[in-house]
Amino acid sequence: MKDNTTPKERMLKKVRKALLERRDNPYPNLEDQPLYEQPADDEMLEVIFAEEFIAAAGQFMFCEDEIQFIESLLNLAEERNWHKIYCWEPQLQQILDLYGYPFYETDKDFDQAEVGFTLCDALVARNGSIMITNAGMAGRRLSIYPSVHIVLAYTSQLVLDLKDGFKLINEKYSRRLPSMITTITGPSRTADIEKTLVLGAHGPKELFVFLLDG
Repeated sequence: MKDNTTPKERMLKKVRKALLERRDNPYPNLEDQPLYEQPADDEMLEVIFAEEFIAAAGQFMFCEDEIQFIESLLNLAEERNWHKIYCWEPQLQQILDLYGYPFYETDKDFDQAEVGFTLCDALVARNGSIMITNAGMAGRRLSIYPSVHIVLAYTSQLVLDLKDGFKLINEKYSRRLPSMITTITGPSRTADIEKTLVLGAHGPKELFVFLLDG
């Protein structure tokens, strides 16, 4: 007898049959298993992050204390001839004020901003990414608009994978998660035009991370 059922009906029949036949989960506890191989015990997260971050065209500097950080920042600003550095987060402002480092604490003449200076929420070592949110005073603009983005981070913010970063953010903000959580992996880039990689196409051309011990 000729089968008059359509391909769609035959497919749905197979789906119904599969749903009726209960099978054991072939991958139990899959979500609890690590996605990647764990690093060696003697491989530090800051080293992994630095290598991956630099590979993504980021510029990394480790500082033992705030004095070394300010000295490095002063040398960099003098070398690059930066004058309009914007910093809106109180914790960062306190550090810069302590050492007499000039900055813009409002958005006056923000269209002329050369450097956006922010904190972050986590550093993801596995892919050299920076996790930021809009919960701080820097909001959504300071990490995107200026052509240079400088991030001050601490070793306590280093995590191995993205899931660890989200866990850190969840612990920090509890049930009041920020409306924007994003990751930054190197300067902004595009290869849409003739397949040629261009940095700074839709955001900062340069990305710096100053990592402080603590």
